[in-house]
Amino acid sequence: MPVPPCFADRREAGHYLGRRLAELGFGTDKLGQPALVLALPRGGVPVAFEVAHALGAQLDVLLVRKIGATGYPELALGAVVEGDAGGGGPHTVVNDDPWARRAVESGSFDAERGRQLDEIARRQQRYRGGAPVPARAGRTVIVVDDGVATGATMRAALEGVRMAGAARVIAATPVGAQEGLASLEAAADEVICLNTPPNFGAVGSFYLDFTQTSDDEALGLLRQAAATRAG
Repeated sequence: MPVPPCFADRREAGHYLGRRLAELGFGTDKLGQPALVLALPRGGVPVAFEVAHALGAQLDVLLVRKIGATGYPELALGAVVEGDAGGGGPHTVVNDDPWARRAVESGSFDAERGRQLDEIARRQQRYRGGAPVPARAGRTVIVVDDGVATGATMRAALEGVRMAGAARVIAATPVGAQEGLASLEAAADEVICLNTPPNFGAVGSFYLDFTQTSDDEALGLLRQAAATRAG
């Protein structure tokens, strides 16, 4: 199925991504166990909802927060991912660049990491009532976001999933920068991306509607996915 150069919205992007993953056989493992699709909220949830539907997979979120530079929050220095159900602590990725190194040396990186851990704790209550991430050990886990720019957030998520014992770790996104996707290769068994333009720019430029996903929208999709599987 041809992929458009620009998606109408995240749901349409997820439809195309889900079709691609289904064609590649990622819906179940060799024992017939369905995959676990973990969305990076909030923008990754509408994409992952369609992916999970296409694969007949379980859907949940994996809480990861970008660690931005002081005064320049859009400049990613790294990311931190929530701990696992086995009691492992949060996992942090630090970018290998001069800005990140200076932030670590000055202490501003740790200060921002603390603020993002507070936000992760808030979202754990909001999305799961404080419950842990579903068990990942021995499973095929597909981590989904609406796009990959630097790759720091996705890389932290993939490494956290690997540390939790997943048998197979897949990174999946509708669009991504070439360098950002390359940075994921060591953390994932496979990286699936529908569109890798040579001149990337920003993730939002590949969506006609890139309106910020709200907590209520994300929660509604998660509940709908859970009800569909239960039914």
